[in-house]
This record gives sequence, C-alpha cells and structure tokens, in this order.
Amino acid sequence: QGGNNAGHTVVVDGKEYDFHLFPSGIINPKAISFIGKTFDQSVQLKSYFSLYFLIGLKDWEKRLIISDRAHIVFDFHQAVDGLQEVQRQAQEGKNIGTTKKGIGPTYSSKAARTGLRICDLLSDFDEFSSRFKNLAQQYKSMFPTLEIDIDGQLKKLKGYAEKIRPMVRDGVYFMYEALHGSPKKILVEGANAALLDIDFGTYPFVTSSNCTVGGVCTGLGVPPQHVGDVYGVVKAYTTRVGIGAFPTEQINEIGDLLQSRGHEWGVTTGRKRRCGWLDLVILKYAHMINGFTALALTKLDILDVLDEIKIGVAYKLGGKRIPYFP
Repeated sequence: QGGNNAGHTVVVDGKEYDFHLFPSGIINPKAISFIGKTFDQSVQLKSYFSLYFLIGLKDWEKRLIISDRAHIVFDFHQAVDGLQEVQRQAQEGKNIGTTKKGIGPTYSSKAARTGLRICDLLSDFDEFSSRFKNLAQQYKSMFPTLEIDIDGQLKKLKGYAEKIRPMVRDGVYFMYEALHGSPKKILVEGANAALLDIDFGTYPFVTSSNCTVGGVCTGLGVPPQHVGDVYGVVKAYTTRVGIGAFPTEQINEIGDLLQSRGHEWGVTTGRKRRCGWLDLVILKYAHMINGFTALALTKLDILDVLDEIKIGVAYKLGGKRIPYFP
C-alpha cells in the first residue's frame, strides 16, 4: 500500500486511524511493516512525518521498512495531477476523479524512466539534485503555469533523506530473507480494488498501479509460487468513488441509505461514495483475475433495515446475456 492514494480507515480498540501511506499493520507492535512497490510504487516522504494521526503509536519508526526501489512522489507531481484533471474537464467535459495525490504523474515519470527512487535520494545528492532539476524542467515545459521552488524542495528532500535513512533496506533481499528464514506470517495488503487496476479495471477510470494479485510479484519481487491464500474483500453492496461505469448504482433513496448507514465517504478526498446493489458480475470478474481462496464479506449489517435486497447477476450486451465482463 505504498502510494498516498485512497485512504483506509482502521478502528482498533475503539480508536480510529485514517491511513494513506502506512500499512495497517503499523498499529501492531509485534509486526514489521514494509513498504515495497506493491500496488503503488510511490512514497510521499513528507507524510511519514505528519504524525498527527499516530499519536499514541510508540516506536513506529523502528517497525517501518521502506524499499530502496520505491519511487518518490514530488510536490510537482501532485500539482500536475490537479492541472491534468482541470485539462481533462476543459477538453472532454469530464475528468477521471483522481485523488490529486500525484500518483498518475509519478507512474508517468517511472514509465518514461525519468523517475527518482529512494536509492537515488540516499546516494549521491548532487546527482539526485541534477536529475530532480531536469524532471522539474520537463514538467514546467509541459505546464507553463506550474511553479516549482526547486531549491526549497531540494533542501526539504535532503532533510527527509537523513530521517528515513535508518528505515531503508534493499527490498528484494528483505523479502527473500522473510520468505526463506524462520517461518513467518506474511500478509500483503493491497490498496484500491480489482476494478481500479491499470490493466484490468474500468479504464481510464482507474488508478495507475496493479492492485490485483500480480502486484505482489511485480511490487515486492515475491516469486509466484510463494503467493499462498488470496482473500477478496467485498462489501455486501457495491460502492465507487469518482466517475466510471456502475451498472447497479442506485441514484435514489436506496443509494442514499447505503451511503449514510455505511458511512461511505472517501477518506482521502472526503467525497461521498456512489452506492448500489452488489454486482456479482464484477465479483466473478475479480475472481477470474485474482483466484480468491476465500471472500471476506463486510458491511452485511448495513442492509438490515431493507425488506428486499437486490443483486446484479448478469450483464446483457446487444440484448444477449454474456458470461464475461465487457
């Protein structure tokens, strides 16, 4: 769950935590939390030290390990994310509905091989500064209104580098040791959902990473034979933040009821989630890709007050039922 993307609300012993970057296991004093590249290969450094939501968590920095291969989200990535959304709205009359946290632009930099990683930040800072300036300049030429305080940013990044240095490890070797050393329980936590996967989701209304099970291999360097049980987490109804296809959506009092009773708000954006009946076509599709060994069905109690519960069981295309997700 490396990138500052959709938030995750975790409640432990009556205390509520809203996580954006931290793996949920950071609350457990017996667990080591590792941020590799899984599902979101981007680490927004400043959030590690915004500890207002970690009050009461002792020694968290001793339990957190960051992969040296993780890509860094810079402030200008976030600014560009917002500018691109404005551009889409102006050109197409609709945007993607991103969290504006810089995830898309960071992945663009990564794919263009101009991205910068934690290992770059912690090695030769002069070389890092030079590459940072080049990357900033590229974005400034694409977005003339973009303002970047290059010297200020670099000063800040130099400070972050020293703070996180003790937490950084070679991520591939760390995972290899975890898999082959003394027996451990290893839980890989994925952000977002199957239908937001860059390859298999409702493109283009998706995130920029692989949040399906393949992300375990590509994100952490875990060989496929080590992937054991795969748990699908699904609500008893369907929700979506932002725009995109949603056949079972209820834009009526049912949708309002699910939204209010289920406290369906986006943790990162504060937006109301769109709500509708459970879509089994989507669930089956997610299973085709991920091969779930078990499902965790959540929020069944939200439906308690309804006399009738509906479920989407099939899609029709051109009047004919189809066995796949189109």
